[in-house]
Amino acid sequence: MFTRRQFLTRALRGSSLVALGSVVPQFVARTAKAAQPGQDTVLVVVEMTGGNDGLNTVIPYADDLYHKARPTLRHTKETVVRLDDHVGLHPGMQGLRGTWEQGHLAVVQGVGYPNPDRSHFEAMDIWQSADPKRATQTGWLGRAAGAADNRSGGVPILHVGANKQPLATVGAPNGGAVSVGDQNGFRLDLGSAGSDRETARRKLIEDVSAPGSRAADDDLMSFVQRRQVQTLTAVETLRELLEGPGRVRGFGGGLSQKLQLVAGLISRGFGTRIFYVSIDGFDTHANQAGSHRQLLAELADAVGGFFRQLKESKDDTRVRVMTFSEFGRRVQENNSRGTDHGAAACLLVAGPSVRGGVVGKHPSLSDLDAGDLKFHTDFRRVYATMLDGWLGCDSKLVLGEKWDHVAELRPRG
Repeated sequence: MFTRRQFLTRALRGSSLVALGSVVPQFVARTAKAAQPGQDTVLVVVEMTGGNDGLNTVIPYADDLYHKARPTLRHTKETVVRLDDHVGLHPGMQGLRGTWEQGHLAVVQGVGYPNPDRSHFEAMDIWQSADPKRATQTGWLGRAAGAADNRSGGVPILHVGANKQPLATVGAPNGGAVSVGDQNGFRLDLGSAGSDRETARRKLIEDVSAPGSRAADDDLMSFVQRRQVQTLTAVETLRELLEGPGRVRGFGGGLSQKLQLVAGLISRGFGTRIFYVSIDGFDTHANQAGSHRQLLAELADAVGGFFRQLKESKDDTRVRVMTFSEFGRRVQENNSRGTDHGAAACLLVAGPSVRGGVVGKHPSLSDLDAGDLKFHTDFRRVYATMLDGWLGCDSKLVLGEKWDHVAELRPRG
């Protein structure tokens, strides 16, 4: 049987109470149902894993050099989702046409950093840590969670996906980043029903959650009490969303399902301010046309549907989605009708708070860096704008230095 101190110590270390099991105490359910809907701003980051071909995502259809470099992969002005007289989105991204027409989509061109790395692992670490020198062992979102004001007291970062916790979310305070990859693995384990273990654990949990508990006189115990009850409340909210009458159907590996879950959690007042999801398959070295279209269509449809779902609960105005990939692709297509690892590329920022439009000029196709697009907007400027202007935390504390904002990405006045 655990003593109170042993229980608290195990909880502080990330105790196995959240594991396989079948019992959720009623006091946790009552706490979850009593939670007030969150009103904080929310950032959802979408990782496009593999190195997305930015040149065929935001297409310079009016540039003859583009058509010359992409003889089998090119798209014309008749087929793109036209953004202006120079560029358009890939034809597969029709799902974002409405978002663009509403003025809720910013297309940021020429994003990168000096001396780009073309290795998947190193480049991804750079983007996720926000440190091109790769000296930082924590993620920019993890550090942001420590600097942001999370008034709801809920889980500060939630990673939705089957893969291991991404570096971007590492470093959240008090072990605050939670990964959810399988609804069957997120339960509260108190032991077998009716067993001594279950009775003891139930009593300890109810004791530390009770008003006027001795934990109030002990800083460590008070801290763990708050964190544990918040975690248990989050577990119950997740359980209801995944299994209850209004559950998200088809929760699984697809981006649409992941964003459906995120939208459901936001509308239920889950309290998380940073969500992280990914869509894989962008390493398109051969026969790119079909797979790239399918991936971009999935991305566009998922993001468009995500905001339609949020609009129903009137939460859309406080949510932003930002995409990124570890690098772009080379300008010239290869002999396998694909593209190889490149450098600068585009990213998207979506949401009703966004000042829609094309941000920055498309990188020149006549002035390349060893066959790659040159960047003009450091990705840390985008991060700083999101941190200071959207999440409300000091970007200098997170990024280690002050970066100029991308003015077009500041929230609407």
